[in-house]
Amino acid sequence: MKRTPFPDSRVIAAVTVLVVLTGCTTFSKDGGFDTVSNTASQRLGKDAVLVRTDENRSAVARRTQELLSRPLSMDDAVQIALLNNRGLQASYSDLGIAEADLVQAGRLPNPGFTFSRTHGGSDLSISRTFTLGLLSVLTLPLATRIESGRFEQTRLLAADAMLKVAADARRAYIGAVATKQSAGYAEQVKDSAQAGAELAQRMLQAGNFSKLDYAREQAFYAQAVAQLAKARQQSVSARETLTRTMGLWGSQAEYDLPERLPDLPATRPELPDLERFAMENRLDIQAAKLQTQGVARSLGLSRATRFINALDVGYQNNFTSSDGRERGYEISVEIPLFDWGASKVARAEAIYLRSANRVAETAINARSEVRESYSAYVTNYDVAKHYRDEVVPIRKTMSDELLLRYNGMLASVFELLADSRDQIGAVNSAIDALRDYWLAQTDLQQALGGRLPPLAMASAPFVSTAPQASSTDSEGQ
Repeated sequence: MKRTPFPDSRVIAAVTVLVVLTGCTTFSKDGGFDTVSNTASQRLGKDAVLVRTDENRSAVARRTQELLSRPLSMDDAVQIALLNNRGLQASYSDLGIAEADLVQAGRLPNPGFTFSRTHGGSDLSISRTFTLGLLSVLTLPLATRIESGRFEQTRLLAADAMLKVAADARRAYIGAVATKQSAGYAEQVKDSAQAGAELAQRMLQAGNFSKLDYAREQAFYAQAVAQLAKARQQSVSARETLTRTMGLWGSQAEYDLPERLPDLPATRPELPDLERFAMENRLDIQAAKLQTQGVARSLGLSRATRFINALDVGYQNNFTSSDGRERGYEISVEIPLFDWGASKVARAEAIYLRSANRVAETAINARSEVRESYSAYVTNYDVAKHYRDEVVPIRKTMSDELLLRYNGMLASVFELLADSRDQIGAVNSAIDALRDYWLAQTDLQQALGGRLPPLAMASAPFVSTAPQASSTDSEGQ
């Protein structure tokens, strides 16, 4: 019996061409992380790192320790969060999944090979069939473009997630420092109230103070103690929020925060045409557009394959002892007898309409968020500026004048204590106003796509004149 070679040269040539075609889509060196790193650098001035190896983890630990070796600034908090936030690192894994889907979409389906050997009496039959899914080959370019769009969309979403973590770190930092400042002031108020209560008790014992006035001072002291405990708990809670956002634990959580927030900028720049700026820079809008484009391509693929869901082509090489060798081809196609693909196309069209409306919704919401956040930014700046330039200086002038009257024996120590109580609301409101401004700036920055226009960053700080709680320890001696 003569042995017949299989496959022949034409089959080998066809397989070679297909193998070459499959080599067009490969894994990138950085897994698509360049979009995230470039966004962090250009919009935040920070470094984003994809932690994969022990070397990466060691480098992140060294950088984190370096940043924690000094009092933590807002920029340092953002950088630490970008390096250590585990939820952010988990979102980066979506890049690897999307790239794997892209590479898989660019690969041809594995061919099939069937071999059978039968004999009956003196007859011997050998059948060999080589098959390939032709429909998958024909739709390979479109499928690759669809997955390429999804991969690009995932890159944008990963970068957007990074910007959101940066904004969360800013908010957490602002809250932690503001509550620490409030707790520090509450402690000053408590000390002042304690001194007043002790003085009132001594004067009551000497017969120079009424029980009503004494009870008033004791009540104020008791309230100050409770307010201090509450302020300290709020400070602890805000600090832990910041710690979680930065992804720190153990000894790393023992970082130092400054005593107060950064000063209010000297001027508030005008920021025109912010909606257009947001439309050009917001990554969620860009990702939504890419998703709609991908859905449109999927709709085209569904329409193209509505009648034919399976199309296989095969090469046959058969041998029988009676008839010798037989060669030929076979085509296997699904007949659309019961399912004409209408439901598949209708589903794809509905998905496309849903995606198109989601894009419009994202853009409309983005414009509204810009207007809302800019209004809050302007209002909170004006309120903080009002406290800086009007309320706080007036309260300080009143305190200074009352202190002069006290030194001239024209005012009593309890008038100083009463003035100290009157200052509490103004000082706490000034702290809250400064906190609200920085939070509003963070919200505006996020609404604009992670950064403010260049004019918004041109500002000069001012020197705070916030009054301190009056202490009467020396006066009461």
